[in-house]
Amino acid sequence: MKQVEIYTTPTCGYCRMAKNLLSQKGVAFIEYDVAADPTLRPKMVARAAGSRTVPQIFIDDTHIGGCDDLYALERTGKLDPILAA
Repeated sequence: MKQVEIYTTPTCGYCRMAKNLLSQKGVAFIEYDVAADPTLRPKMVARAAGSRTVPQIFIDDTHIGGCDDLYALERTGKLDPILAA
């Protein structure tokens, strides 16, 4: 599996949905809580080409987008090939 990183906040429902989908697929991920560590938000924004909302999801340094983008990849059958090693 590829390295998956997700920027989140504890109260974000979309963050929970994205993490649930990844967990259901058995995907390990690194979670960065931008509420607990405010220095992470500017890094997230820079990596996500200016996107400021959470979650922001990266697979092997490729910006996937947010929760809706992750679910769209799943619906179209494109997520599993992206996650494959």
